[in-house]
Amino acid sequence: MVDRKRDGEGANGNREAPLDVLIAGAGYVGLTAAVSLKQARPGLAVAIVDAAPAGVWQRDGRASAIAAAASRMLEQLGVWEEIAPQAQAITEMIITDSRAADPVRPVFLTFDGEVAPGEPFAHMVANRDLNGALRRRAAKLGIDIIEGMAVSAFDVNGAGITVHLADGAALKARLLVAADGVNSRLRDMAGIKTVKWEYGQSGIVCTVAHERPHNGRAEEHFLPAGPFATLPLKPDEDGTNRSSIVWVERTEDAKALVEGDEFVFEHDLEQRFGLKLGEIRVADKPRAWPLGLTLARAFVAPRIALAGDAAHGIHPIAGQGLNLGFKDVAALAEVVVEADRLGQDIGALDVLERYQQWRRFDTLQMGVTTDVLNRLFSNDIGPLRAARDLGLGLVERMPKLKDFFIRQASGLSGDTPRLLKGEAI
Repeated sequence: MVDRKRDGEGANGNREAPLDVLIAGAGYVGLTAAVSLKQARPGLAVAIVDAAPAGVWQRDGRASAIAAAASRMLEQLGVWEEIAPQAQAITEMIITDSRAADPVRPVFLTFDGEVAPGEPFAHMVANRDLNGALRRRAAKLGIDIIEGMAVSAFDVNGAGITVHLADGAALKARLLVAADGVNSRLRDMAGIKTVKWEYGQSGIVCTVAHERPHNGRAEEHFLPAGPFATLPLKPDEDGTNRSSIVWVERTEDAKALVEGDEFVFEHDLEQRFGLKLGEIRVADKPRAWPLGLTLARAFVAPRIALAGDAAHGIHPIAGQGLNLGFKDVAALAEVVVEADRLGQDIGALDVLERYQQWRRFDTLQMGVTTDVLNRLFSNDIGPLRAARDLGLGLVERMPKLKDFFIRQASGLSGDTPRLLKGEAI
């Protein structure tokens, strides 16, 4: 992959050459958008500009849950075969509702982990494995990535958009895709407002090594301060059993935990994790991120489309943030490719409105759902606890309703874009 900041050139080796699509952000959303468009329409000139320094993605120690629909999409894009050997299938999911000090945690709800025979509803994948595979696919397709370079401004001028970079250079394109995260500068530059509030919670993320195998089981414990999720990972190169932890606490408590004494952190972790998998130890440095809800009031503006966290940031209680981003990409790619085949202007507002209409309701629905779930479960109010436990118990005894939730979690419900079905666009 060429670092265009060093050699002074731009996409296709020439910063004066006009692009069809410029994507801001080289995370999984930006990379997948570029690969989706270029694979479907090789004639499109597609490039990525990313503010992060070259190689920073390789230091990301986190892992993400990839829903079945997303893995079908990645397979269609030619990257799943590379990722699959490092991906851990989630074969079972259990849900409990208790307090951290409770000696027994009754299981209220269990899910088998398949949407079809032999197809798990989700896999756990290391972020750097996902990012690396997408970068290698982008390189094979001839997609340039301009690294370590932020977008400083842009001008919409009729049939195109001129994007100004921090080094003074400018790139011209027909469409700019903002995939630059929940604090998107491009969203702000475009004048798109958001609905936003903080939860007063932070998500602690770390990897835990444990004595016994997890057998692909994921667990989510609803605790008064927030959910504590244990997500299975592939063993490391030495065969050590591992799980990823997403631990939600009140922000001040999370800060004290990650910045405080390691012994205190491991003691509190063990109290929540338990000893069902034998002795445990923290395998990397825990980090905490503040949690909130951010929903863009519009997903498009003239010559601009928002995707991924730039369009929506939601609570991790349902584990759907990454998969919402993949849905954005699949829908946007399908709209843009179909418009290009029809000879339409891919950056025109009437074309982009099709993407917005496709994605806004689903995103709003998921944002509201995660917000309600967090408020319902992140408390220790007796009547609410009794009501939610009754509800979980009822779902457990209704197979068809459980199947519905599995389809939702797998990303295969609703008006699903073709890529998420594993179909070419």
